[in-house]
Amino acid sequence: QVQLVESGGGLVQPGGSLRLSCVASGSIFSILTMGWYRQAPGKQRELVATIASSGSKNDADSMKGRFTISRDNAKNMVYLQMNNLKPEDSAVYYCNAVRITDWRSYWGQGTQVTVSS
Repeated sequence: QVQLVESGGGLVQPGGSLRLSCVASGSIFSILTMGWYRQAPGKQRELVATIASSGSKNDADSMKGRFTISRDNAKNMVYLQMNNLKPEDSAVYYCNAVRITDWRSYWGQGTQVTVSS
């Protein structure tokens, strides 16, 4: 079982920045591909970015250049740096882990990001 706990969400003005953090426990971090997804009210959950233990990344086109995913394997942490935030970025952001040994997927509880003036 993998446990994921997100932090760092909140209210920010348009054009501002936030950094989300997620700590993983219960599994060897190096066998987890980590990711961030988001879900706005009335919309489907969508991919923001993923990062493999090697550092290889997959970013959603709509957020490239503004959002950056990174991980610290020594701390079992994954981060999402979000810059130049827009009101349409408001959503619940979820941390995800996929265990590459059996492709099982795990989710955090989510953290709310609200972009508003």
